[in-house]
Amino acid sequence: MKHLVFWFDPVSPYAYLAFERLPQALEGLSYRVDYQPILFAGLLKQWGQKGPAEIEPKRVWTFRQVAWAAHRLGIPIATPAQHPFNPLALLRLLHACPPEGLTPNRWQCERVFHHVWRSGGADAGEPQRLSALREALAPARDPEGDAVKKQLKDRTAEALAKGVFGVPTVEVDGRLFWGLDALEMLAAYLKGDAWFDGPAWDEAARARPGVVRG
Repeated sequence: MKHLVFWFDPVSPYAYLAFERLPQALEGLSYRVDYQPILFAGLLKQWGQKGPAEIEPKRVWTFRQVAWAAHRLGIPIATPAQHPFNPLALLRLLHACPPEGLTPNRWQCERVFHHVWRSGGADAGEPQRLSALREALAPARDPEGDAVKKQLKDRTAEALAKGVFGVPTVEVDGRLFWGLDALEMLAAYLKGDAWFDGPAWDEAARARPGVVRG
């Protein structure tokens, strides 16, 4: 049985779609998943990037492409009233749900994703909605406690140390598979596709000299 780590932030529509698609994409395979909530903005800051929704033409395309992907996959989706929004309350709630040392289960993650992406376009950060979500999830620890805040920072730092640069990313056997469209590639690896056993994986990533912008 393979151990997968699903690194995600519920602010990402691609993370939501990949979360919903994962069971179908890996159907028939033997695996278990640890769901690890991390701060996408922390990844962007570290790697010197802007999020897709922060660049206007890219935001327009992103949400059109997301809407198409959801349509093609048969996954309901409704963009929240404000996007991007601050996901810290949701991330801390997820880390607070299980006892210390454990990761949130799939049902807990699903409730948070649906809070954002299946609420008819409601504001994901609206205080009354957040309060209702917290009541439904009944976290084992205080989401605003120092231990939970530190855990979120530590998990985000851990992801960065592994080379995670975006969400969703699935980690298995030290390999990283980024994005919704990488699920097919991940499934091929788990099925034992011989391509991954040869030199192609490492050779494709070999650095080639090129132009460096100032």
